[in-house]
Amino acid sequence: MSFKIGILGAGIGGLTAAIALQRAGHEVVVYEQSKQFLRVGADINLTPNAVRALDGLGIGEAVRRTAARPTHRISRTWDSGEETSRLAMGDTAEQKYGAPQLTIHRADLLAALAEVFPLEQVRFAKRAEKISEEGDGIHLHFTDGSTDRVDVLIGGDGIHSAVRTAMFGAESPRFTGVVAFRAVVPASRVAGVPNLQAFTKWWGPNPESQIVTFPLNRGEDIFIFATTAQESWHLESWTTPGNVQELRDSYAGFHPDATALLDACDEVLKTALYERDPLPAWARGNMALLGDACHPMMPFMAQGAGMAIEDAVVLARCLAKVTTLEQVAGSLHAYAQLRMERASKIQIGSRGNNWLREGGNADWVYGYDAWTTPLDAQPESVAVPA
Repeated sequence: MSFKIGILGAGIGGLTAAIALQRAGHEVVVYEQSKQFLRVGADINLTPNAVRALDGLGIGEAVRRTAARPTHRISRTWDSGEETSRLAMGDTAEQKYGAPQLTIHRADLLAALAEVFPLEQVRFAKRAEKISEEGDGIHLHFTDGSTDRVDVLIGGDGIHSAVRTAMFGAESPRFTGVVAFRAVVPASRVAGVPNLQAFTKWWGPNPESQIVTFPLNRGEDIFIFATTAQESWHLESWTTPGNVQELRDSYAGFHPDATALLDACDEVLKTALYERDPLPAWARGNMALLGDACHPMMPFMAQGAGMAIEDAVVLARCLAKVTTLEQVAGSLHAYAQLRMERASKIQIGSRGNNWLREGGNADWVYGYDAWTTPLDAQPESVAVPA
């Protein structure tokens, strides 16, 4: 049976869900508060679990067009430069997990998703101000005065989710006390730095301090993502310029291989990082959440986008089994039960920031397949594997 499914938020999770749900035979409309797709946001690490999910939607080729393929995942100590772990990616990961690791700009990933989801089914400049579930469906009221009604509503609208507020009440995310710097430099400018085509994580002197680098644009550029503790900066914007000298000063004691990358930066963006604790529920009635709307997490395991993509695929698979509108609430609850334990593990593990520091098993993250995981599987323990 086909339902009218509304998705609030045309981000990575929202568009992935839209594609998967439409292919399952449902009528899908996406509401996006921006006036158009904008080239903003961070560059993204898509590990094999996320790439395999995208491949199942048929967009893997489009994603690969602009992405880079890191050769390894390397951990190095901030001051000595000692390499504490090395995990082969590239062809090795593809052979082991059925998909490679890809690194890509968020806008390029959204463009690949938008290629296969009809643009006329995206309603731009739609900011929800009131959402209510009534006897005849879910009613949405937007700030421009327009309204709409859907049978099912999915909140893919991020950490400040209006759908989450409608379901569980208003609650503010928590500032973590950590800020992030982002910069991109041409690979040719830092050609003397080793392992440029690897995903390299420099572990700092405390859990909040790190520098992550990886290739972009088929290896032509190098992305730098650095975090540090700083209580005085609370601005969450992903487009606010930072100070390059502050960036360099914050990591002045790091190994020369790391500081050489910072010295090559001409400009940098700065943002404060926010999170929530794992939610006790993701679904209520015919509404459900996915991605940052229900499990915003620290970036230390590089799984934020991957979890949203996995959520979207499992959600669509659960709703594909529904034959009557009365079954929707149960299917949304089943989706939440299937996904909550895994996402919570990664949320908690990301907060702890110790994963793969000195090696360990990546299979529980990278080997997950959202297309084949049993839909009747029992939730796992919340313990975080090393």
